[in-house]
Amino acid sequence: MAAATADALERARRVRLMLFDVDGVLTDGRLWFGAQGEALKCFDARDGHGLKMLMEAGVAVALLSGRDSAAVVARAAELGIAHVLQGVADKRAAFERLLAQLALAPAAAGFMGDELVDLPVLVRCGFACAPGDAPAFVRRHVHYVCEARAGAGAAREACEYVLRAQDRLEPLLARYLR
Repeated sequence: MAAATADALERARRVRLMLFDVDGVLTDGRLWFGAQGEALKCFDARDGHGLKMLMEAGVAVALLSGRDSAAVVARAAELGIAHVLQGVADKRAAFERLLAQLALAPAAAGFMGDELVDLPVLVRCGFACAPGDAPAFVRRHVHYVCEARAGAGAAREACEYVLRAQDRLEPLLARYLR
């Protein structure tokens, strides 16, 4: 069952930039390697559509990952995500640089992370969320915990939560019924 703090909706209402970790958020966290050592990643199409809906509603989307992967570059290009920060050892510093570049305050940014290395951003952003299967310590430090698991709809759920908080979800969904 999803869990939210009392102020989660208000925090989500202010989001103008939503960042997502990759491994353990947009994927199930497992690392697959091919015979030549190439990293393989499995992304959920519904999560991708959630990111596209956020962008369509005017919320900027960014990926913030500690690992480097050509698969992430390809997926981000396919979705039209302009801000892809990979191989980031200090996620807090990268987060702060992106905020400065976009002239945004931390309160206008959301971040979905799943692991201890994500906490420096999760505790500084305006709206923090985690997949339902994130470690308990991480879940205790976010505003919204998804019911869905990482790589299986959690990012879509977070996107819809933000869109609902901003009264933008229903108009986006209505266009599919025309």
